[in-house]
Amino acid sequence: MTADRSPRAGAGLKPEHQRHILDARPDVGWLEVHAENYMGAGGPPHFFLERIRALYPVSLHGVGLSIGSAGGMTPGHLARLKTVADRYEPFVVSEHLAWSTHDGVFLNDLLPLPYTEATLDLVVRHVDEAQTALGRRILIENPSTYLRFEGEEMAETEFLRVLARRSGCGLLLDLNNVVVSAVNRGFDPLAYLEAFPVEHVGEIHLAGHAVLDDGAAPLLVDTHDRAVSPEVWDLHRRLIARLGPRPTLIEWDGDVPAWPVLEAEVMHADSVLRATGEVHARAA
Repeated sequence: MTADRSPRAGAGLKPEHQRHILDARPDVGWLEVHAENYMGAGGPPHFFLERIRALYPVSLHGVGLSIGSAGGMTPGHLARLKTVADRYEPFVVSEHLAWSTHDGVFLNDLLPLPYTEATLDLVVRHVDEAQTALGRRILIENPSTYLRFEGEEMAETEFLRVLARRSGCGLLLDLNNVVVSAVNRGFDPLAYLEAFPVEHVGEIHLAGHAVLDDGAAPLLVDTHDRAVSPEVWDLHRRLIARLGPRPTLIEWDGDVPAWPVLEAEVMHADSVLRATGEVHARAA
C-alpha cells in the first residue's frame, strides 16, 4: 500500500481471475501472490502479473522458505525469492512460522514448531538472514496448529512478540489460523487476540476452514476453500476496532469461486476497514 492511502482489503490473485481483472479493473485495494509461482524466468505467470502489477499494489507471500528448518534455509530459494521481490517491488513480503524442508527434501507442507528458547534463537537467526538477503523487513505469519508440543516454554503470542522485537520483523496475523488453532487446542481466541503483539501487525489474513466432526470433538482444518466463517469475521471486527485499519487479505486457494463471490468477501472486509477508519479519524 502507498503511504497516502488508507489500508484496504485485497484478494489472492488466481489464474482463473487474471483476464477479468485486467479487463474489468475491479475496485480492490491490492492483490497477493505466492512467491513460488513466479520463480521461473518467464511464461504466463509473469505475462499476467507484470500487467496486473502496473494497475495494483502487490503483496508477496512465501510458502517455501522453511524459516524454522533446523538445517537452515535453502540459499537458492532465498535468492529466487529476492529476484521475485526485486522484479515486482511488493509493498509487503511475508512468510510462515513453520518448516517444510529436511535434508534437501521439500515436504510440501507448513509444519509446526515447538515454542522454546532454542527454536526462538533459530528463527531469529533465519529471519535476520532473510531480511539481510532481501534488503527489506518481512512479516511472519502465525500458523494453524493441531496439537501442542510437550515441553513448550512459552505461548505462541510471546514467541512472536520476542521474535519481532529481536529480529525487527513485522507480523502477519492470520485470524482464520487463530480460530482453527483455538478449537483444535482448546484455548479462547479472544484471549489469544488480547495477548497478541498487535503493534507489529502489518497485514491480516482471513480465510475459510473445514470442520471435521465424527461425533467427538470437532477438528478444524485450514483449507482456504470456502467463505470466511462468522467467527473469523467477528475477530476481524474486534481487531480492527482495537488496532485501526490494516491491509486485509481474503485467502481462497482451493475450490476457487467465480470472481464476484471472491470480490464480495473483499468488499465486506473493506467495509470493516472503512467504517473503523472513519471512527479513528473522528477520534484523532
